[in-house]
Amino acid sequence: MTNRKRSGGCLCGQFTYTMDEEAVVSAFHCHCLDCQKSTGSGKATIIVIPETNLQTKGELKYYSVVGTDGATIERGFCENCGSPIVSAAIGPKDWEGIKFIKAGSLDDSSWVEVTANIWKSTARNWSPVSEELPTFDQNLRA
Repeated sequence: MTNRKRSGGCLCGQFTYTMDEEAVVSAFHCHCLDCQKSTGSGKATIIVIPETNLQTKGELKYYSVVGTDGATIERGFCENCGSPIVSAAIGPKDWEGIKFIKAGSLDDSSWVEVTANIWKSTARNWSPVSEELPTFDQNLRA
């Protein structure tokens, strides 16, 4: 299998990253209220990847909040332009070593395949979930 590097970064270019497409675990739309606030949109489209497959250049500022399910969510954004780039869930063992990349920060996102919606319970009527995808009222459950 050919190793396909994908790149992305913030709006001003101060922070960039590369990652291996083959290492992506999944991609989903999150309609939780925190993602709505942090993106200024009806949802965040998130790519799940092990942090060992993510190479970064530059610095991000982080803001942490305790999510509805009790995990601490760290959101990394460019301190210069404010672009949201990466998040991590701190606490749940299943999410150790995992990063959540905002799909909109990719230079080319044409390859991203969204596989589910989460937090349908808080989706806005002006940004409804895509019902053709598996949809969960709250977080995905193992």
